[in-house]
Amino acid sequence: MTDPVDQTPGSGHPTDETSGTGLVGGGTTVVVRIGDTVRRPVRSWSGRVHILLDRLRAAGFTGAPRFLGFDRRGRETLDHLDGHVGNYPLSDEVRSERALSSAGRLLRAYHDATTELAAEDLPGWQFAALDPVEVICHGDFAPYNCVFTGETATGIIDFDGARPGPRAWDLAYALYRFAPLTHPANTDGFGRAEEQARRARLFLDAYGCTRNQRIAAMDTVAVRLRSLVAFMRRSAADGDENFARHIADGHAGLYLRDIDHIKAHAATWQKYIADH
Repeated sequence: MTDPVDQTPGSGHPTDETSGTGLVGGGTTVVVRIGDTVRRPVRSWSGRVHILLDRLRAAGFTGAPRFLGFDRRGRETLDHLDGHVGNYPLSDEVRSERALSSAGRLLRAYHDATTELAAEDLPGWQFAALDPVEVICHGDFAPYNCVFTGETATGIIDFDGARPGPRAWDLAYALYRFAPLTHPANTDGFGRAEEQARRARLFLDAYGCTRNQRIAAMDTVAVRLRSLVAFMRRSAADGDENFARHIADGHAGLYLRDIDHIKAHAATWQKYIADH
């Protein structure tokens, strides 16, 4: 265990903050585990994320890290969630239908725990709110941001992309990543189009979607990916070396190819998913 961490930046002093284990994942953020805590750099929007984490705990949602304060280096300090993260290439456990359905239930529980905070219309998130505001979207709900115990999704990490918005925004990206709704050439994907549709329906069933929510989620998948590509390009143009490297490595082209795949099957998938 580390010592308690103060709530003001730069004031805390855990017993050992000079060493740590780098964590796989974390996107473009340097994330280090020290003992039973996780240390992350503070960003301009971190204060909103800390409020979100506190409110999740108050609402009884235990599938997110607790915000513990700041360490001597000014990094935010969170508790570490036990389990394994669904990094690529996905394990058989994470690809299982049990993991798929448990992720749908986890996202629903998370969303339902954020409705009151979403109604407060707080500014200062990394990304602007999207209409209609129904929940605080996680913004990147995917296997690599979920913690699993065996085949069960039990936790969510990395809330940097959180923003007020519609449930469909998270549902769309979750379908893309968990079904997954990917072109056959995408090595992160698996399953033929028919299997992808079936898995998408299972996820939405587990979430408890209404027919209208199913339609909205499917209609949003390509929109969500186009937004991601646009963000990557803007960030690279603004000098972000990580996103420039991602684009050079072909990530934007991969998403665009997946968008074509989604559009090619959209009508068939929509009917199958909405009518069941």
